[in-house]
Formats: sequence, structure tokens, C-alpha cells
Amino acid sequence: MTVMAETQQLRDLFSQVEEIESVADTLPEHDQRRSRLIGVVERALAQAPPVRPVVAGELLDLTEKTVRAWAQEGVLTVSHTSPRMLLDASRLHQVLHLVADLRRAGKHRGLLDEVYRRLADQALLDRVDLATSLAQMSQGEGRVVRE
Repeated sequence: MTVMAETQQLRDLFSQVEEIESVADTLPEHDQRRSRLIGVVERALAQAPPVRPVVAGELLDLTEKTVRAWAQEGVLTVSHTSPRMLLDASRLHQVLHLVADLRRAGKHRGLLDEVYRRLADQALLDRVDLATSLAQMSQGEGRVVRE
């Protein structure tokens, strides 16, 4: 399959996923329908085939060399290295959102560092123990460790 055909196929998938995400975002946080829609998105992305760096570059509007560097830094997840590097479509979709948000905010340089920071922040926010601690803190529970 050509790079253009692969790119278009992935654009179509991401467009469908984003449409489902936009509907999910209109529902309250703890609504079961929201959880089900997010599950549909996660399954669709998990079933997507791994992505060649050149295709990821087309989607992110970056060079293939830059995409490979981002993969080596851990911003993009490598799903296969042999016989050639292939990237995880789900992580690519996540990074695509971050890059688009940064560009809309006028950020065009130093994207790697900014995307890496946002991914690290999100990983912390996704931790159950941190969410529990923040909830306890907001309710005035817990104990003061340092004055």
C-alpha cells in the first residue's frame, strides 16, 4: 500500500474516533455511556495496524527523521522494530492531539519537549493513587506531613 493510501486510511480512522470522542465529551464524567464510547475508541485504536514512521510523519506534519527521533525518546511507542520500525497507532493518535493543540496555541518549536512533558503529566494524572490523594486533600482528609 502506498504512503498516501495508508495516510488516508489512518486519517479516516482518526476522524471516526474523534467524532466518537466528541460525543463522549458531551456526557457527564461518570456516565456509563461515556465510558462505553471511550471503550469503543480504545478498541478501535487497539485494532489499528502499526504505523510506518513515514506515515506518522505525514499525519504529524514532521519529517520521518523527526518521527524516528521521537520514537527513540519514547514520545511515540514502537510496536515493532524488525524487520522495520512500526509505531503504535493509539499513542500516535494521542500525540497527534497534543501536537495539534500546541500548534493552535502558536507553538511550533520545541514540540518534542512540550509533548513529552504533557504525556508525563497525563501519566501522573492517570494514576489511581494520585487521584485518591487529590480527592482526599480536596475533602480536607489526611494529615499534614510538613508545616
